[in-house]
Amino acid sequence: MATIFPSWLGGYELNKKVTNPNIIVGDFTYYSGYYHDKHFEDHCVRYLMGDHSTKAVWESGIFGEVDKLIIGKFCSIASGAIFMLAGNQGHRHDWISSYPFEVSEFGDKVKAGFARAGDTVIGNDVWIGSECVIMPGVHIGDGSVIGARAVVTKDVPPYSIVVGNPGRVVKSRFNGSEVAKLMEMKWWDWPLSMLKANMDVMCSNDVEAMYQRYLSSSEAN
Repeated sequence: MATIFPSWLGGYELNKKVTNPNIIVGDFTYYSGYYHDKHFEDHCVRYLMGDHSTKAVWESGIFGEVDKLIIGKFCSIASGAIFMLAGNQGHRHDWISSYPFEVSEFGDKVKAGFARAGDTVIGNDVWIGSECVIMPGVHIGDGSVIGARAVVTKDVPPYSIVVGNPGRVVKSRFNGSEVAKLMEMKWWDWPLSMLKANMDVMCSNDVEAMYQRYLSSSEAN
């Protein structure tokens, strides 16, 4: 029987597969979905206009601008991760009822409850664990790691490790000085030739060595 993902060892680069115009993905970011065996857009992205079920409605333009899912470069997304979109989806928990009443059924006194949450933004070099849930409008900083089945309800600082439900930051991957240097270097924006030349330190924990090479390269240019 044919499968989308023949093995858990592999995946595919998202920017070569996504079709929804409201999903923006950087280079080298991949999805490995073996254990759920559905495409990223079909399983991971929820309630986003422009998908297969709402393409015609989206293209009609009646909904105007919508919140987008924006994912940076070099991200690793594990099987079954979920990105919730569409703001509050019409459910106002601060009203007496959270039910999304329809005007056609309940009359013209019905008020629209929908509220946008803003774009959901995943930074660069983010590792998103299996079956975690990213709630609408959340921003996850560069270099962060989201543990399996974590539920992320608020913004995550760069290079944080997040676990649990609700998701909480349990530690930083590096100390403050090292994080500042990593954020200054933005290695994910380097030319491919420069990345290849520095793979020996990229595949280590020596941030200072990487930073010195970055400074040398900047001075040379």
